[in-house]
Amino acid sequence: MISNESGSGAHTSLLINASQRVIWDPAGSFRAEQIVERGDVVFGASPLLEGVYTRFHARKTYHVVVQRMPVSADVAEELLQRALSLGNQKPGTCALSTSKLLNSVQGFPDLPQTMFPNKLMEAFAELPGVITRRFYETDDPDRFKALAALVPTLETFE
Repeated sequence: MISNESGSGAHTSLLINASQRVIWDPAGSFRAEQIVERGDVVFGASPLLEGVYTRFHARKTYHVVVQRMPVSADVAEELLQRALSLGNQKPGTCALSTSKLLNSVQGFPDLPQTMFPNKLMEAFAELPGVITRRFYETDDPDRFKALAALVPTLETFE
């Protein structure tokens, strides 16, 4: 998440496509009765849930930067297992938790361990094969109003 006003980073997360498709959402607030979450890991990250997650974070005041990078099945599975073992992260540590998670597996040794989402995003963009896209919305600045409007779409496609 990037502030549309100041350009500062506001949140970092990681989609992990391994034996399960999950979203590592450290110290995140993406919570609803229909969303299965344990220890900052959101389960069942179908393309539909991924879209709801992106739209929850993108709004009039913030946009979302999505970066994709192919990794081996072994690397993805190791990321998943390590994310599952980490539990809930402290508020304000999303970029640090994510950079530590990425640094714990082969393929990400040069990423800085940082508290700053923009610094991690910029370093990740330099890795080979990374594709970056930005998503903008004009929703209400209150992301929970957006989530309330989006959650019924999850029920429709279950």
